[in-house]
Amino acid sequence: MKFTAIIEKGENGWLVGQVEEIPAALAQGKTIEELKDNLLDALKLVLEVNKELTEKEYANKTTVVEDLELS
Repeated sequence: MKFTAIIEKGENGWLVGQVEEIPAALAQGKTIEELKDNLLDALKLVLEVNKELTEKEYANKTTVVEDLELS
């Protein structure tokens, strides 16, 4: 799966960005490459936190867990 970075120049000269498909993933960087790396880190963190929250929500429930792959 690919994601889209929305990038703009901030007031302080840094680049700021957001992952279009996951708006909670925000980051900044001095270069586009640094920003993209930081956005990927932010994306991973958002997904990890969401997973942890969901696991806690279903911790005491009987569930079936299946893998999904988006292509």
